[in-house]
Amino acid sequence: MRAAQVSKLEGPEAIEVVEIAEPAAYPGSVVIDVHAAGVAFPDVLMTRGLYQMKPELPFVVGGEISGIVREAPEGAHVEAGDRVVALTLLGNAMAEVAVVPAQMVFRLPDNVSLEAGAGILFNDLTVHFCLRNRGRLAAGETVLVHGAAGGIGTSTLRMAAALGAGRVIAVVSTEEKAAVARANGATDVVLTDGWLAAVKELTGGRGVDIVLDPVGGDRFTDSIRSLASAGRLLVVGFTAGEIPTVKVNRLLLKNVEVTGAAWGEWVMTHPGYLTEQWAEVAPLLASGEITPPEPVLYPLERAAEAVASLDNRTATGKVVVTLADH
Repeated sequence: MRAAQVSKLEGPEAIEVVEIAEPAAYPGSVVIDVHAAGVAFPDVLMTRGLYQMKPELPFVVGGEISGIVREAPEGAHVEAGDRVVALTLLGNAMAEVAVVPAQMVFRLPDNVSLEAGAGILFNDLTVHFCLRNRGRLAAGETVLVHGAAGGIGTSTLRMAAALGAGRVIAVVSTEEKAAVARANGATDVVLTDGWLAAVKELTGGRGVDIVLDPVGGDRFTDSIRSLASAGRLLVVGFTAGEIPTVKVNRLLLKNVEVTGAAWGEWVMTHPGYLTEQWAEVAPLLASGEITPPEPVLYPLERAAEAVASLDNRTATGKVVVTLADH
């Protein structure tokens, strides 16, 4: 089968499309003919050996797929022919065939395309975990998201209202990205230059209830300043590269929280949580309350370019690699 593989840790440019053997099924696994694979920021880090989890070289890139079940265990919740999405976790996604534990495979609602499906699990379930579990989003609250035109950002914009938010403020760096944010459901959009003053004005000086921050870097302190009393700043990642620090007296002064939101760690340590999440998110997708992503598509031959678009921050929305011609 064809696969996008990393054999040396030299960044996205080192990804090569190669022919390798199909993976073997094992007890309790589902064999999937892969239609498309999502790209996420951990894929960038893994191509350099900088992610906290380090698969052995060589490895196939990517952690989430959509496709058609070829083979499933007797009595499983999916069967041959089903349209599904799945988490392959550390690699093994950008290949024509994937073998995945049954508990990581989910039926895709009929109204969601396979291309869109490949862009759902990582980002949407991360955002669901952030807002529901770590952020304790209450009905009518205001959510602000940094990097709002990126994968996590657009996911937040698409989902927040369905999960109860009354207002969703997008922070973006350019007018082009502002258009992406509005198209994905932002109530308000502000540019990064002067964003804090703009948010204070938008909220009449009150501030926001939740900041979802996948960017980190130098805007972190202003994110704390942007919070209303009892607000929550959710630390999701550091795409800016710099890991910020917090002076805890700022938390005390305004009764605010800085909260880690590592969905992958939670999934690994809380068996059954993924299934709980999908039980809530899938009906919202099926009903249209959450609109599916409209991913930027790259063919498998351009997998290196797809991953690089997250590295050089040219990507808007969710990036997906397609393998549909096999």
